[in-house]
Amino acid sequence: MILVTGAAGFIGFHVAQRLLRDGHAVHGLDNVNAYYDPVLKEDRLKVLSASPRFTFHRTDLADQAAISAIFEDHAPSHVVHLAAQAGVRYSVVNPRAYTDANITGFLHVLEGCRQAKVKHLVYASSSSVYGLNTTMPFSVRQNVDHPVSLYAATKKANELMAHTYSHLFGIPTTGLRFFTVYGPWSRPDMALFLFTKAILEGKPIDVYNEGKMGRDFTYVDDIVEGLVRILEKPAAPNPAWSAAEPDSATSCAPYRLYNIGNRSSVELTRFIEIIEECLGKKAIKNLLPLQAGDIPVSFADVSDLTRDTGFAPATPIEVGVRRFIAWYRDYYRV
Repeated sequence: MILVTGAAGFIGFHVAQRLLRDGHAVHGLDNVNAYYDPVLKEDRLKVLSASPRFTFHRTDLADQAAISAIFEDHAPSHVVHLAAQAGVRYSVVNPRAYTDANITGFLHVLEGCRQAKVKHLVYASSSSVYGLNTTMPFSVRQNVDHPVSLYAATKKANELMAHTYSHLFGIPTTGLRFFTVYGPWSRPDMALFLFTKAILEGKPIDVYNEGKMGRDFTYVDDIVEGLVRILEKPAAPNPAWSAAEPDSATSCAPYRLYNIGNRSSVELTRFIEIIEECLGKKAIKNLLPLQAGDIPVSFADVSDLTRDTGFAPATPIEVGVRRFIAWYRDYYRV
């Protein structure tokens, strides 16, 4: 059995759906909070619940007793930990939500994995950990000690916590640094969703840094493919690892880090143009400065992922945006 936390969320939904399609028994965990429209989360759960191999636990990660009971009662062989308080900008105004979900919650998951002797824990990190780094493309071997948001700091903390449990208890852990994930069923607070909704309604869109931002937009199916392949390859100690010259992406413990990104940076202005082309309608742009917590450019080096799995994300942004808009029009009957 595979436990997927955050199963009612955007990426968690897609991962659970793929695992069910592959024939696995999946237990999903989510608190279905009101950070964004719970109706969207409930509709994702309806899709998953159509499978007899899916079991859902409406539970909060911060509830230690409940999380411990799930691990004790169901003994998952693998865990995909995707539940978290998301959103870089929201972390600036509501930091406590991030420590509760992303730090305390992750500790409870790690303890559950130790208790159940889980064969592999794969968890979501984020490209935001690169913070003030400017060397492109971002590599898992770069120093990531200068985050620019609390959200990023919690994701870096997750990587450190996972390494500790891998070292102390031999739990294979793999952290995946996701780069700007988009696609059908995405969160309403994400740029593609916000822009599509506003353009269709004839309302202005907020364009930060006047559009002079680059993002490695990664289609959700590519994220899922990379994750599933990694899940099947439990992290193992790197026999060549040296404390004198430490490799930050591996360890003498069963610990790994990978980037999952589309290997290219698309400027925000071009991203908006593609949405306009798909909708057949121009955007009204409200040009704004760079927001606190944002990084101006992201671009992933996925060579380690490709070497170890034979896979590299490659869905063109034009194809991914078109698929999202088709889903949006169908779901909202626009």
